[in-house]
Amino acid sequence: MRAARLIKMVLLLQSRPAMTAAELARELEVSERTVTRDAQALSEAGVPVYAERGRAGGYRLIGGYRTRLTGLARGEAEALFLSGVPGALREMGLEDAASAARLKVSAALLPSLRDASRTAAQRFHLDAPNWFREPETPGLLPAVADAVWDDRPLTARYRRGEEEVVRELEPYGLVLKAGVWYLCARVPDGGSFRVYRIDRFTAVEPGGERFERDREFDLPAFWAERAEQFARSILRAEVVVRLSERGLRALPHAVEALSARAALAAAGAPDADGWVTVTLPVESEEVALTQLRTLGPEVEVLAPGELRERFARDARRLAALYGDEP
Repeated sequence: MRAARLIKMVLLLQSRPAMTAAELARELEVSERTVTRDAQALSEAGVPVYAERGRAGGYRLIGGYRTRLTGLARGEAEALFLSGVPGALREMGLEDAASAARLKVSAALLPSLRDASRTAAQRFHLDAPNWFREPETPGLLPAVADAVWDDRPLTARYRRGEEEVVRELEPYGLVLKAGVWYLCARVPDGGSFRVYRIDRFTAVEPGGERFERDREFDLPAFWAERAEQFARSILRAEVVVRLSERGLRALPHAVEALSARAALAAAGAPDADGWVTVTLPVESEEVALTQLRTLGPEVEVLAPGELRERFARDARRLAALYGDEP
């Protein structure tokens, strides 16, 4: 414990010209008296730490006591600090490791590049979850992440509908999509790759020996392919609608992007009223009812007849509510 703290103290002093005892105590989460003892221990061990008194004083390292990454340009250094996603690292239980790694890199950079982490953080921030949704971190995520990093197989209990099943898995990668964590894993002995929602795991048990990864596996490409397959698989019904010019512009914000692209790509020319008729792939008539309601009077449902009648009933109810001015 103390050895790790002493190393962190050296790295902190390498990354800054000087630090007061109070600043070091705050960073190391110890008392100022402990900082004084640690500085003395480092000095006795041959690390050139010295203290200066006065308003501009503090602990310093004698110049030159550092390892520098001289090959990094500013843009490269800033990109390096953007490569991590703080929220995701925290949820996977890797925040401390990432913090230590950033500190080591900061300490090794040239003085002119040491503000790279601050300049990057002030310009870019990733907020992964959807709007109006409180993100929930699956309790088993850190254990699954450990297995992914170590290439260790998992025995997992998984909720599938109303039942629980047990699966032997080789965990290849994690994906955070709109605030939801997914595991991309392969069935052992050369089986297929599959995707599992981690919040549906009820228990995981890592295996002892590491599995041999398929070196050809490409996580981003695999996820992109599966995501498109999933989006297409749920669009099992079709509705025919007429859209005003405003409705056409609003359609991509009302329905799934894949559905809107398919409908607009096959759309014909506007009719005499300037409205366009399109065939829209949808998950179900119930989902279409909810989505198309947001377009209000900018959409007219033509088919199927039952869905058109439901819109007509809603329109009559609205007319009854708003027909008479108070």
